[in-house]
Amino acid sequence: MPSSPTPAPRSQSTFQAKTGLPHAWFVVDVEGKTLGRAATKIADVLRGKHRPTFTRHADAGDFVVVVNAEKVKLTKDKWQTKLYRDHSLFPGGLRTQTAEELNKRHPGDLVKRAVWGMLPKGPLGRQIYKKLKVYAGASHPHAAQLPQILTLP
Repeated sequence: MPSSPTPAPRSQSTFQAKTGLPHAWFVVDVEGKTLGRAATKIADVLRGKHRPTFTRHADAGDFVVVVNAEKVKLTKDKWQTKLYRDHSLFPGGLRTQTAEELNKRHPGDLVKRAVWGMLPKGPLGRQIYKKLKVYAGASHPHAAQLPQILTLP
């Protein structure tokens, strides 16, 4: 007995995020959290990967406010061995500092640099990065936006 022909599959449309979508606000307390693990979750929320409407080429993410950035944790002896390099673009302008020195001089830059490394490079990445707000202490001026608490594992 011949089998009946299977119907052709219906085409499925892919969702494309529109520009101008409302962005939610989240607050994250990174006190005692490992830097890389926290930065991964923060970068995902900034890009919008936590939503079912994620679109690679559009800014569909949310704002993230990071508090207690100076109390972030690094594993093993990375406070002394992890190096951060900056160059002034002049000959001999390379400045190198350890994670401990960077955290003393600019608390919060560890989190900013870790998240920046996990975002796409180019105009979209720069636009997404502007939605990251990092504060060394426990207070922040974004209470009017009514941020939701984002828990980290």
